[in-house]
Amino acid sequence: MAALLFVAACSGPSPQQPPEISANEADTDGAFPATAATGRLNAEIARDPALIDDEDWALVRRGFVARDDDLDIRDADGRSIWRPADYAFLDGEDAPDTVHPSLWRQARLNAEYGLYEVVPGIYQVRGYDLANMSIVEGETGRIVIDPLTSVETAQAALALVERELGPRPVSAVILTHSHIDHFGGVEAIEGALGEGPVPVIAPAGFLEEAVSENVMAGVVMARRAGYMYGTHLPRTARGHVGSGLGKHPALGRHTIAEPDIIIDHTGQMLEIDGVRMEFQYAPDTEAPAELTVFFPDFQAWCGAELVSRNLHNLYTLRGAQVRDALAWSAGIEEARRVFGARAEVAFNSHHWPVWGAGDVDDFLVAQRDIYKYIHDQTL
Repeated sequence: MAALLFVAACSGPSPQQPPEISANEADTDGAFPATAATGRLNAEIARDPALIDDEDWALVRRGFVARDDDLDIRDADGRSIWRPADYAFLDGEDAPDTVHPSLWRQARLNAEYGLYEVVPGIYQVRGYDLANMSIVEGETGRIVIDPLTSVETAQAALALVERELGPRPVSAVILTHSHIDHFGGVEAIEGALGEGPVPVIAPAGFLEEAVSENVMAGVVMARRAGYMYGTHLPRTARGHVGSGLGKHPALGRHTIAEPDIIIDHTGQMLEIDGVRMEFQYAPDTEAPAELTVFFPDFQAWCGAELVSRNLHNLYTLRGAQVRDALAWSAGIEEARRVFGARAEVAFNSHHWPVWGAGDVDDFLVAQRDIYKYIHDQTL
């Protein structure tokens, strides 16, 4: 299985060095400057007050603990598969006329990376891969949520956690859903296991859906993902800027684990290493197999990818199954109804958290309504 996942997901060269760009002609990669019409439209959009508001800059940096300043994660062949320095061109506050200002702003926010405290006892490693790795401190060890796309990036994230928070064994692993950027690095956890069995928790249908997407349809979807994520584009303002959810899925070695504990209904409860958990079973939402989890002792809800700080795809260019916008909206409302009144923070599988009960509720309402709106207006 690991070999098949590797073949399916590992495609494309490592990022190229940014070419020299001329303001009036094609650069060395053949990318032309924006047309006058595009430049005017982007300039108008840039004046939107929502893009000028800098509240998210304080939130994306909130709880910062540490990072590897010269992060350069490499695979077994020495190829660089994750390097934030490739996106140094994002340092400019104003979007160039070749980039939509909203994408530019999101890309700059997603360029923040490191280890962050969500609340005391819950941490996230963000910007070490397309997705986040979340850590919940237990009585004797740690619960790891979503061990990233590749073994290499997961190892780097765990090394950062252990360096800054101290070494502790992993007491459980939660795989929130069946997309590879949330389970592909799971083999890295083996290097941090304690004595005795460590349960792997996943939603019902996880293994079947992961195999369906990454093995059965893996070759064609990997090829199409190269186009969707711009794998071969140079990292420039005329090339690869970001993908909204983050930068790009990390290449490298991809693995999978068979679940030991299956979540198949909302309200299912577990206690592991002194950490109480209440689960939502949320199939046919952002992924065919998905869960969310509430931690009552922390008043914290992990929304997996049910919600994120952007409008998500309903149909992906890589060819994943079309998401059911109505079921997705209903799943968000169920989470709001079951956990919303108790959640003081929402942390998710991408982006930065939402703090404060009122802001969490507003966030869930907005995400719920946008998918419902798309469904209703399409019909």
